[in-house]
Amino acid sequence: MLAQAGEIAVLTGAGISAESGIPTFRGLGGLWNGRAPLSLATPEAFAHDPQLVWEFYNWRRELVAQAEPNAGHRALVALAGRVDRFTLITQNVDRLHQRAGSGDVLELHGNLFEVRCTGCHRTFDQTGITLPALPHCEACGHLVRPGVVWFGETLPPGIWESAEAAVRRAGILLVIGTSAVVFPAAGLVAIARGAGRTVIEINLEATPISDEVDLVLRGQAAEILPELLNRLSPPPLAAT
Repeated sequence: MLAQAGEIAVLTGAGISAESGIPTFRGLGGLWNGRAPLSLATPEAFAHDPQLVWEFYNWRRELVAQAEPNAGHRALVALAGRVDRFTLITQNVDRLHQRAGSGDVLELHGNLFEVRCTGCHRTFDQTGITLPALPHCEACGHLVRPGVVWFGETLPPGIWESAEAAVRRAGILLVIGTSAVVFPAAGLVAIARGAGRTVIEINLEATPISDEVDLVLRGQAAEILPELLNRLSPPPLAAT
């Protein structure tokens, strides 16, 4: 299937990052300092207690900064070089894809290393910078917020439109490590199916889309993706 597809789109979720040691929201043991992580990822939580929300996100920034891309991330970089056109769409906010070497990643939910001003709405890249407990805008002095999409917020319009167009156009959509329960991102599978595209799921466990896709590969992305690359283009035989 991959060999015959001139264009491939990929949607990745928290599962591929979990293989680098980054816990998912649902894998944090249910609580973070006595609070449900999901309750901190909302505009309402930030308005009520911005310092607590920033404490949570600064912890996540430190955790992600210590992680490294895994073989699954690197295999996607290699796969991009073996097809005519490749689009990588991610729900992850850790930028491990970029650190592995992927370019032009469509970040549906933003990322942890940018901040956005609540006053002038400018965005600043704060990669590698230790932020204070309550960071403020270097341009206007207003409080800044994490550059992520919280529950209840809309996705960046231009990025979502590009993602939609890619899954309609690509011959194959690979869905890797996503729980397929967070919308609208999970809706990309239905869009691809509606356009008559082949959908392949790579995941450790069954998800709500497992019965709807064309093929399910059960296991870790860090093991399955390198094997797919080997089968797509086997290494040359040693000289005898």
